[in-house]
Amino acid sequence: MSTSSAVKKAVIPVAGLGTRFLPVTKAMPKEMLPVVDKPAIQYVVEEAVGVGIEDILMITGRNKRALEDHFDRVPSLEATLEAKGDSKKLAAIQQSNNLGDIHYVRQGDPKGLGHAVLCAERHVGKEPFAVLLGDDLIDERDELLAEMIRVQQATGGSVVALMEVPQDQVSAYGCADVEQVEGEDYVRVHGLVEKPAPEDAPSNLAIIGRYVLHPAVFEVLHHTEPGRGGEIQLTDALQTLARREGEGGGVYGVVFRGRRYDTGDKLSYLKAVVTLACGRDEFGSELRSWLEGFVADGADQPTATS
Repeated sequence: MSTSSAVKKAVIPVAGLGTRFLPVTKAMPKEMLPVVDKPAIQYVVEEAVGVGIEDILMITGRNKRALEDHFDRVPSLEATLEAKGDSKKLAAIQQSNNLGDIHYVRQGDPKGLGHAVLCAERHVGKEPFAVLLGDDLIDERDELLAEMIRVQQATGGSVVALMEVPQDQVSAYGCADVEQVEGEDYVRVHGLVEKPAPEDAPSNLAIIGRYVLHPAVFEVLHHTEPGRGGEIQLTDALQTLARREGEGGGVYGVVFRGRRYDTGDKLSYLKAVVTLACGRDEFGSELRSWLEGFVADGADQPTATS
């Protein structure tokens, strides 16, 4: 349900090449991979709209035109469905082009998440804004983004979403050195390390793909040198802000213990699809029953699929 939000704008970087999903992403943006019957990117946009953010900027790149088409009208298809009296499908396709005011800016060369965020500077202006990564889907029943906005308003700094991960997986994430804020349910971030070796990680609290940032991050990004992988890392800019006092200084973390679906690699993507499909009213029960039989019979055994 949409509510009034103190943060009015969201930035969604979608310029990545999707190399982990080749060959399908050779011609289709990874953000358009279907999660049951909606592309992954629609879940992310719906999350922003769900907290009252209706001004959304996507940072795109080459071969991303399908994203723009998805959130646009298709009058001929709408007319066909209307003529058939198929109001359910008509409403489904119209939902994506009625979500909010969506804008697009091209990043050009993919120079890292920090550079993608910097591309949003002119559109965002001098107000706090959210950044949502399309690889992370947050279950609509969990209010992560709304809580992050609340913390940003309370602290005046920037806020990252953190999640506990097994120690042997920390090298896949940015990790945070944190201190609990007395009397509050959020933490103060003292340092961030991008993809550390397990033995060098300051904690097992990993940054996941949600941020609510103070506009001071833009000035810092302008002076942030390329870091790991030769890219401008957002974590490096946040490291600077974490040490800063005064206007726009300080970085805080909300530790998320809800339901997150990672679509960033093939196995995690498949798990996300199965998990969300099993929760659907129209076929979830039947799918769970089929899966139980599939597992019981052995995955290598022939089985009916319909």
